Amino acid sequence: MRIISGLYKSRKIVAPKNLPVRPTTDMAKESLFNILNNTFYFNDISVLDLFAGTGNISYEFASRGTEHITCVDQDFGCIKFINETADKFDMPIQTIKSDVFKFLEKTAIQADVIFADPPYSFSEEQFSVIPDLVFKNNLLLEEGVLIIEHSKHTNLSNLANYSHSKSYGGNMFSFFESA
Repeated sequence: MRIISGLYKSRKIVAPKNLPVRPTTDMAKESLFNILNNTFYFNDISVLDLFAGTGNISYEFASRGTEHITCVDQDFGCIKFINETADKFDMPIQTIKSDVFKFLEKTAIQADVIFADPPYSFSEEQFSVIPDLVFKNNLLLEEGVLIIEHSKHTNLSNLANYSHSKSYGGNMFSFFESA
């Protein structure tokens, strides 16, 4: 994986092969950040990266100037890798090792952008818990957006606060906003 733009543009990051992850493709990530670039000033926002995996999305935000980034993942190897990479590049990324659903039930952390990249094998019911908890617990700041990455074979358009989706190859991003 590589960082697309910003301070660390073109830097390659190689994750250990034993991590249980499926990093967002560079093409999908670039398309997502083109959308976000038209909505947010990256140096003025806070980001919550759920099911963070390798930290791929968080590194892109950090490279573009975001200074308040929190990554949540339950895998110790993923958290260790994110911490090592953030230290190596001096990126302002805080990590929390936790089950994402338990984290969302208890956290008071609010963010402008909440990005969730759960396993593509999740059922629609499992996917639905993410926006339910985010909006029930008021975790999005005003004008914020929740983005869930999923397979193009999963349809999240019937979930509460759904706004729209964008498809890139086999990847899909569904956007959720406060009503």
